Amino acid sequence: MVQISIFFAFLFLWGCARNPVTGRKQLVLMSEAQEINMGKQADPEIVAFFGLYEDPELQKFITEKGLEMAAISHRPKLAYEFKIVDSPVINAFAVPGGFVYFTRGIMAHFNNEAEFAGVLGHEIGHITARHSVIQQRNALLGQIGIIAGIVLVPELSEFVEPLSQGMQLAFLSFGREAERQSDRLGVEYSSKIRYDAKEMAGFFKTLERQQARAGGSPVPEFLSTHPSPADRNVAVAQLAEEWQQKLNLSNAEINRESYLRRIDGLIYGEDPKQGFVERGTFYHPVLKFEFPTPDAWNLQNTPQQVQMAPKNGEAVMMLSLTKGNSLKEAANNILEQYNLELVESQQETIHGLSALRTVADQKQENATVRVLSYLIQFENNIYSFMGISDVRNFSKYQPAFLSTMRNFKELKDPKKLNRQPEVVRVKTIDKPMTLQAALTGFNMPEERLEELAILNGMDLDAPLTKGMLIKVVEK
Repeated sequence: MVQISIFFAFLFLWGCARNPVTGRKQLVLMSEAQEINMGKQADPEIVAFFGLYEDPELQKFITEKGLEMAAISHRPKLAYEFKIVDSPVINAFAVPGGFVYFTRGIMAHFNNEAEFAGVLGHEIGHITARHSVIQQRNALLGQIGIIAGIVLVPELSEFVEPLSQGMQLAFLSFGREAERQSDRLGVEYSSKIRYDAKEMAGFFKTLERQQARAGGSPVPEFLSTHPSPADRNVAVAQLAEEWQQKLNLSNAEINRESYLRRIDGLIYGEDPKQGFVERGTFYHPVLKFEFPTPDAWNLQNTPQQVQMAPKNGEAVMMLSLTKGNSLKEAANNILEQYNLELVESQQETIHGLSALRTVADQKQENATVRVLSYLIQFENNIYSFMGISDVRNFSKYQPAFLSTMRNFKELKDPKKLNRQPEVVRVKTIDKPMTLQAALTGFNMPEERLEELAILNGMDLDAPLTKGMLIKVVEK
């Protein structure tokens, strides 16, 4: 007991640091240099996971505004970086050391510079208040005192690529108090660079409407880092008013038109060139292949891998590029990587493509996992298709594995190969009317009117004036 007390006393003395925002001492288990290094290691992993959205002018805009805001923050000496990642999800996040990311999905849903600035300040606030560092400290301290324990991991988890440490940092969720603090900092920082922070509250309404439209889950749970309680709008609006009075900010900037013109042409929703599913088939126009997807299976598509799984989680199927100078070498690499024992192997031809089929087992302590693998040579790539389940369930899922893998083929349909993404288009209203009338006049489908109203941050019955700009979606 004495040794444990000494350990914690040493830990307290070694790990106390003054929080840059509050000025109070708090226990942290890493130095600022370690924090910065953590962000530098995470950044390339995050960029690889999402990909960067290529729009030099929009990237220049967020960098200029980000650096302007960072300069008046509580940690102005950090080497901040601001990036737009290629994801349709409505989200923004930050990792330690000064790295801030906006998805193109959230950029599409802002309706003025002030909304953007409020969220930018919120994310910088997570960095200046060291929320990620504190969250990691809490996770570590939660393990102290556990002498022994068993973590029950599903047998298939060894085959599913885990999130890298960088991605885990990106997807850290913060407690309500940390979010409130970042809201306060977002108001403060955006006000100090002369934006109307009340617009930040308006954007929260957009998020709430999107959440309601999506049935309570607007984004995947692991990306939903910004819960929006009902009182958040009121609190932010009140704080904004206080800062405007404190700064004597009588002409706070909103800049609606300039922002909308910046995002004219921004890709909206899924980008077909990254692969898309239509009527039970996955198409990849850039790599020029297609394959059917099993009915009622969930699918997740990232730049590195396509994953599919039934809702009960009893099986998983994955497609990725693999290394090897031949199909046999690629197969041997997979056997070695996953410590698999080969059961059978056979050369096949699939829709004119050379393929190698293998069945192999991984012996675990309490189970045996069976892996059906197809290595397929197409153009200059070798594709690895793996279907995985407990050996006791293998016969149940083998037909779905085979139906998908044996129908991998070259994509030749010009309509799929040339599929264009939807983009945001900014239109000018030529006479007074409601938003609904304007959207209908621009030939927007009736079933998408509510979606487009949310995109514009308005109600469908909102009155528009002549010359006003609104967003529509076109190909």
